Amino acid sequence: LRIRNQLARECLAELLAVFVLILITLGGSAQMLTSSGTKGNILTANLAGALAVMVAIYTAGGVSGAHLNPAFSLAMCLVEQLPWWKFPIFVTVQTLAAFISAGAVYALYSDAIQHYSNGTLTVSGPRETASIFATYPADYLSISNGFLDQVMGTAVLILGIQAIVDTQNKGIPKGLEPVAVALLVFSIEVSMGSNCGCPMNPARDFGPRLFTYVGGWGAEVFRWVKKGGNGWWWVPVVAPLVGATLGSVLYQLLVAFHHPEEEDKPP
Repeated sequence: LRIRNQLARECLAELLAVFVLILITLGGSAQMLTSSGTKGNILTANLAGALAVMVAIYTAGGVSGAHLNPAFSLAMCLVEQLPWWKFPIFVTVQTLAAFISAGAVYALYSDAIQHYSNGTLTVSGPRETASIFATYPADYLSISNGFLDQVMGTAVLILGIQAIVDTQNKGIPKGLEPVAVALLVFSIEVSMGSNCGCPMNPARDFGPRLFTYVGGWGAEVFRWVKKGGNGWWWVPVVAPLVGATLGSVLYQLLVAFHHPEEEDKPP
């Protein structure tokens, strides 16, 4: 059963890692929402998402690099650590894994979701359950502010990851990189999560959103029902890609490009 093809191995590792990531992340949200806060809160949901990142990186880090996120894959392409031809393949695998994982979470929490929602799957209202799977903006949030939110959050994420894995920078003990990234994700979630849930990952948002579309919530999941018309769904897809570009450029221009060459270092 051993597969020797490098690309196939990378895709399988990404598939499993993203599945685990989204399973734990959405599971934390489902437990919080369906229990009406008695068995979880926003802090536990954020912690679940951060620890899920750690587990996912340990799962695939040695095989595919554990990209987990189209925004990170884009950043790796920009710094020439991933060939561009692999980018659409990684994005497809990541989105597929997120879709499958959303289905697994629904199966796991189907009775709880039906009980909480009184059997009606809705995107808005006091008993909505769509936010278990995809992110939705707060009532006050405009599209422009939401776009900025995701650009900034993802930029900090990518900038931080590039600093963590930069062997010419401070460096951390080998093997603890996933822990450091998990703490980075947690810090972003607890400081920038109130506007729209802090997705920072197009696959994490679009895959589960697509599942809710076919799983009973209907086309309303692709409409912005909080404020002023349609169109929110594309923000957590496009804005993280812009943020990844910004974060990568900032780190390279302000830090990485200026590392001394070997011959410039003091003896």
